[in-house]
Amino acid sequence: MNLIDNQVCFAGEQRRYQHSSTVLDCEMTFSIYLPPQSNSKTPLIYWLSGLTCSDENFVQKSGAQRYAAEHGVAIVAPDTSPRGDAIPDDVEASYDFGLGAGFYVNASEQPWAKNYRMYDYVVNELPQLLKRNFDIDTGRTSIMGHSMGGHGALSIALKNPGRFQSVSAFAPIVSPINCAWGQKALSGYLGSDQTSWKQYDSCELIASAAERLPLLVDQGDADNFLAEQLKPELLKQACEKHNHPLTLRLQPGYDHSYFFIASFMADHIHWHASALFAK
Repeated sequence: MNLIDNQVCFAGEQRRYQHSSTVLDCEMTFSIYLPPQSNSKTPLIYWLSGLTCSDENFVQKSGAQRYAAEHGVAIVAPDTSPRGDAIPDDVEASYDFGLGAGFYVNASEQPWAKNYRMYDYVVNELPQLLKRNFDIDTGRTSIMGHSMGGHGALSIALKNPGRFQSVSAFAPIVSPINCAWGQKALSGYLGSDQTSWKQYDSCELIASAAERLPLLVDQGDADNFLAEQLKPELLKQACEKHNHPLTLRLQPGYDHSYFFIASFMADHIHWHASALFAK
């Protein structure tokens, strides 16, 4: 691991690292905020970003460091896809597929299968890297994300019972099977057999969830993607049908931007800290 940036922030440290990823077969970058009181008992929150983003969007725009410092939690923000000149990208250079749009799945179709394994990176490789290199409690974790990253946070938590103490999302893609963004990504990365798509669809996963971990979801009602891509009503229906605890807050006047995220970040950090320090 190479430290490529380090900034003092709310008396803690906002660091950025580069490392060689075996899972993704490329150099990867991630950011981590360590609160001023960081020690071996400091819990960790994963942040998963949305389409077109890297780790830097969250670090620079969310305002999360202030609340992480207040609660004494670390936050790690990985990139959203493999990167580099040798990494395949969408020939149409679309923002919703390829570079910057890994969708937190393990691709099985060519040419994506070699590199686009963001699920394994977030669930397995990155946690082991953090465990080896940081004196924090990587066994006590929560997860949250935005849009495509909200889809990643919800689906990863649902697929890994007992792994996370809490989960939340901002404007998540709750059912990629039922929206254009998701259909393009899942067909491209996984192929045309839609039965394989269900393993990454939060609404489908709710039905068979082995753990009823409460979900916190904030959604702006002025979000341009609300009706066609995000469809939070599908998550509400799935949770009601299967008695899964959900707090879904429709926030009036807010859109899909980091202005929205920053406005409710304090609530989400508090949500996670309450769960992380409950044990």
